[in-house]
Order: sequence, then C-alpha cells, then structure tokens
Amino acid sequence: MSTDGKVEDVIVHGVASVFCPLDYRGRGFAARHMKEVAKALRSWQSQARVIGSVLYSDIGKAYYAKLGWKPNASNWHLEFLPMKIPRSSMAQEIIEDDLGGLCRRDEATIRAAMTKPTDGVKKIVTILPDLDHILWHIRKEDFATEQLFGQKPRAKGAIAGLPGYQAWAVWTHRYYMHPNAESADNVLYILRLVVEGDDSANKPQSRREDGFQGEKQERQAESLIAVIQYAQAEAAEWQLNRVKLWEPTSWVQDVITKSNIGHRIFEREEDSVASCLWYDDEEAAPVWINNEHYAWC
Repeated sequence: MSTDGKVEDVIVHGVASVFCPLDYRGRGFAARHMKEVAKALRSWQSQARVIGSVLYSDIGKAYYAKLGWKPNASNWHLEFLPMKIPRSSMAQEIIEDDLGGLCRRDEATIRAAMTKPTDGVKKIVTILPDLDHILWHIRKEDFATEQLFGQKPRAKGAIAGLPGYQAWAVWTHRYYMHPNAESADNVLYILRLVVEGDDSANKPQSRREDGFQGEKQERQAESLIAVIQYAQAEAAEWQLNRVKLWEPTSWVQDVITKSNIGHRIFEREEDSVASCLWYDDEEAAPVWINNEHYAWC
C-alpha cells in the first residue's frame, strides 16, 4: 500500500469458495458466517498490518456489499476470440522457469511507481503479482489439462521485444466443462499483462496518462499486438472459447482499439465482481489498482 508515496507491505486476505446448502439459505447462516469471518481476519496471519480483505462475487454486487465488501469502482474486461493463426515470430513463449524473473521485474516496477504520490488520491493498494499468485492458477490448470488431454500446456504466456522495451502476458487455461460439451465456455485468462515503459500502468484508472510517444510507441504497440495474437492462437490450440483480459491500461486499450484485433468490452455486474472490505473506518478507503485476474481467488 502507498500512502502519499510512502510504500508499506500489508496483508489483504482473499475470501473464496463461499457456499451455503440450498436447504439452509435465506435463514441468515451465510451472512452470520461472513460477519464472523470478517472479524477473525482482522488479526489472522498478522505478521504485517492487516488492512482488509477481497472477494469476487458471482451473485452480483448487493449481497456482499450489505456485509461490508463493497464492489470495486471498476469491474470490466476485454474479450478476444481464439484464432487459428501462426504465432508471430516477434513473440516467444514464456515457460514456467521464466516466471520468477518476470514476476520480480514486474514487482520492482510496481513498487517504484507507488512511491510517486497521485494528486487527489491519498492511499493506493495493490495485490502484488508475485510467483505464488501465478503458480496457484497454473497448478489448477495443470490438474485440469492432465485430466482432459493427458498433458500440460508448455506456454505459460508470451513475450515480445527487447529487454527494457518488452511486452508480456502470463496466462492460465481455465476449463469449466469438457471442451467438447455443447455449451462449453472455457477461457484463456491473461493473468497479468505488462508493457515496459507504459506510464499509464500501475495507477488509478481515472488518472492514467498517455503511455508512450513517437517511435517507441510504435515498437511497443507491435510487441503488444504480437503477444495478444499469440494468446489467441494458444486459446485455439487448447480448445478454449475466448480470451479475457481484465482492466488493461489506457495505453493498451488505445492500441487494441486502433488495431485490427477484434474484441468486445464487458462490464461485470453479476460474476467475478471484485469487492473489498477495508478496516480503517476513519479514513477514505484506498484505491485499488491492477484489478487483474492474477488476484482472483
């Protein structure tokens, strides 16, 4: 968390897999359970200061908001269709051994960005896209693909460009049902998208700036498009029905809009609604940046 540019490591718990049997619904058990969880988490695993918890509602915004988990200010994503196209020679696959180094580079950039105060925003919080978060998603992927196909995907993402000017995406293959099912709606989720030098990154959505200028922008845009198309090809190969990218930066949005990559924008009102409960009642809630799929739980 950053408070006027002063960065502090804090704890934000993730709440997931909330379930109440049908016969017991409507009797207050789930609400009571969540209230008790909220109280317990204030001091749970408190080797650092605990500032709140997050969850991703699949039952809309109202229920959890009544219990204190308010919907994040933004919950939207881009969707791309899978494409059976040759993978661009500009991009190369990211394998699991590459992830640690990329996560460390990403974290260093985020920490540096958060040292710069943002006008009109006192507190900014982010969940770091560290290796543990990424591998949690990938281990779920490993199990599903072993069961369905008898093998695991080698590519954990794609990267393009020269060091210092690179664009990369880390992803996971998510199967909600067998790919041959008539109503299959399986997804390649881009967990984290990074474009080095994008000045509109790691900032509140409403305060993002233009990312690049001139020739550098053209090179970075080419790298970004190569990575997105690589993801589309990966989705097609693994029989996934769509590619989802949560809340890209303003510069990334602009490049995609101006490109010939077909896409749609979706506001999430009912499912995967990022919701936050912050414990400091005396001050305004922090602004959550980088609401991307790596943080989903």
